[in-house]
Amino acid sequence: MTTSAMNEDLISRHSEPERVEAHHRFQLAAFFRLLAMFGMTDHIYTHVSAAVPGAGGQRHFLINPYGLRFEEVTASNLVKIDMDGNPVEATEYPVNPAGFTIHSAIHAVRHDAICVAHTHTRAGMAVAALKDGLLPISQISLQFHDRLAYHDYEGIALDLSERERLQRDLGDRDAMMLANHGLLTAGRSIPHAFSLMYYLNKACEIQISALSMARDLVLPPADVCEHTARQYEAGLGTPVDAFIESDGLEMEWQAFVRLLDRQDPSYRN
Repeated sequence: MTTSAMNEDLISRHSEPERVEAHHRFQLAAFFRLLAMFGMTDHIYTHVSAAVPGAGGQRHFLINPYGLRFEEVTASNLVKIDMDGNPVEATEYPVNPAGFTIHSAIHAVRHDAICVAHTHTRAGMAVAALKDGLLPISQISLQFHDRLAYHDYEGIALDLSERERLQRDLGDRDAMMLANHGLLTAGRSIPHAFSLMYYLNKACEIQISALSMARDLVLPPADVCEHTARQYEAGLGTPVDAFIESDGLEMEWQAFVRLLDRQDPSYRN
């Protein structure tokens, strides 16, 4: 039996909330390993979270253990906390305070956002320092045309009052650029949030490369930008329920998982 099959067998033996949490733990641990694999980490900093059902209808979420590098994160060492930041289960690890501020803000109001990711990639932070933000200069960036939110820098996210502005600025969008800070995505599923982050960061990398050539940029007309953004939405499946079940998104995610499993399946532990 393969490692993946054994994990699915273990999941099937639990109650529905337990199955959801176990499934999210495997996928979230994979998310961290993929960020590490693609160089989208900041040592032990930044964070990704996933909402899980709690007893009595309470909202809990899983988040990475503060102090571990992303290649050290596994399904079992993820920390489960409540909306006040209290550990729900015994753990030897703390939670990044700034991570709690950012993730609790989004999970509190966006119940459709199963997964929230925040990164400090070099490309993401560089573009977040530009007054114009992300430019419509590549097919990949057009996925986010008029769909990318922006949030002004307020310092390290330790002030819980910032949560109100994070909630307001993100609104119902699925991706946000934190000025002078980094990138954030809010996905309807864990694979969705990873896909958004992967391509948002790639769009930033492309923009840096284009600007470095000191040549005039070609900007598509606004109607073409909107048409392309809608093509992305239609191609990945809409409405939201269809997007989550999209064959394209699932094929993409499974390809990433196979890559992980060939190199190091220990994230499943």
